[in-house]
Amino acid sequence: MDTASTLVPIYDTFRAVVRSASPIDVATGLAAIWALRAVIQAFRRRFRTTRLRGPKSTSLLFGVAKELSTSPDTGTIFEEWSKKYGVAYEVPMIFGRRRIVLCDPKAAAYLLSKDTWSYVGTAGNKERVARTIGKGLFWSEGESHRRQRRSIAPSFNSTTIRKLTPAIHKTADKVRAAWETSIESNGGGTVVVGVQKCLDSFGIAGFSYDFGSLHGRPNSMISVLDAFGTPSTPNFWDGTALLISLFHPIILNVPTSRFEMFAKLRARMSEICEVLIDNAAKEQDDTSDERVSTIGLLLKAEDGNSGGRITREEVQAQIRTLLFASYETTAVVMTWALIELARHPNVQTKLREELLSFGGEPSYDQLTTGFPYLDAVVQETLRTHSSVQDLIRQPSEDDVIPLSQPVQTRSGEVVDRIAVKCGTEIGISVPGMNCSEAIWGPDARMYRPERWLEPDGVTKKAQEVKGYRHLLTFGDGPRACIGKLFAIAEIKTVLSVVIKNFVLEMRDGLDTKVEVERGITLRPKVAGEEGIKVPMRIRQYKG
Repeated sequence: MDTASTLVPIYDTFRAVVRSASPIDVATGLAAIWALRAVIQAFRRRFRTTRLRGPKSTSLLFGVAKELSTSPDTGTIFEEWSKKYGVAYEVPMIFGRRRIVLCDPKAAAYLLSKDTWSYVGTAGNKERVARTIGKGLFWSEGESHRRQRRSIAPSFNSTTIRKLTPAIHKTADKVRAAWETSIESNGGGTVVVGVQKCLDSFGIAGFSYDFGSLHGRPNSMISVLDAFGTPSTPNFWDGTALLISLFHPIILNVPTSRFEMFAKLRARMSEICEVLIDNAAKEQDDTSDERVSTIGLLLKAEDGNSGGRITREEVQAQIRTLLFASYETTAVVMTWALIELARHPNVQTKLREELLSFGGEPSYDQLTTGFPYLDAVVQETLRTHSSVQDLIRQPSEDDVIPLSQPVQTRSGEVVDRIAVKCGTEIGISVPGMNCSEAIWGPDARMYRPERWLEPDGVTKKAQEVKGYRHLLTFGDGPRACIGKLFAIAEIKTVLSVVIKNFVLEMRDGLDTKVEVERGITLRPKVAGEEGIKVPMRIRQYKG
């Protein structure tokens, strides 16, 4: 029998198998091949990367990935590992992959300060961002990232935010008026409101778009975002596919309810995006309209010089990014701020006294520098309740990362720098750094705004963290959050209006248990409540 006659039946059998396979079978088979390839690459990578100590795998298939993906407090987990293994260690992840974790200000500053050519995002994260939000600033790297960031930077500088401040105040005043109406209609006493729903509208103060949160009107985008954080019956395949997709993006092609939700989110954001672009274009055509909007500035960036302009696809991606970041992150931080003020009446009283000492509506510059205790409350909230949990990068070429403290390798060698091969996954836990006792002291996990006003409140070790105000909440380096000043201005405006006019209490008292629900970000909710709810008792402050 010759070779050709042997291969023909094998080929016919293979073709029949392929034709009879369902899309899920094909995707699963391709994922298995990709997983085998990843395992081989991981083992090769180990020979050129410093082998660090770390926790043992809790799952043959998933390592510790499932434990981390389901934990409401990964910061504590990472810090416990850091205490045991040092400021740099490695953890087992899915399909034999390993991630180096840095809990060291010096190492984190080195990695995050590198340009976007040197350290890039993982393939799974990039593909999910591209499908959900688009190829904007979150997705881009290298020259594309530099060009996009330079083009949209004017939309978020101090001058622009200063002009947007009246719009932010106007939105805050709508919330105040709605709460006052609710109190009056209930006899002028105390009423219970769901504060998170009321705060949704602040995220889009600069967009000239009303989500209808204050009036109870349904909004398709908000409904999808809420669905991500709404507890549901656990689905093994959904959770597993989502986890695998972070490392093997081909799984994103497999139909699951979670991936369908991502597709719906993009569709809903795209619909709103078109409305915002049309509104901004009309404002630009009206030369008598002196209003400024973030979207209008993005359109100007599109029309700029060809050397630095951004495309319409990139404009749309930036708008979707802003919609997501404003609603899903800024509003969540605002909610946490009100929770902490309700939990700590003494902090709320002290903040109110400072705000009432100022007459009138503060300007952007006054909010920025004129209220030290307000600033302390905001910084402490950002420190203890970061929306972003992890910063994940991988080097595009072999590198050596310096450490501030030596660590012991698996072989027993003590090193003060670690070698990392191209493609090695490196992670920094934001809550693990922001709330580290080794960095912030023994009261690191306490909510204590006074630390920001005391001479030694921010420890020397914390001052080594190079992020904004020594925090990694907004990241650091060339990929630091470009809208951080706008977000802080919104949060400060919300607190200045709400705390001056109302007294807030947890509905069920100071001991009310608040838990987090893992959606796209970690959202607070009162334990036992259906959906994402933070009900509070409010009453007007009467002096």
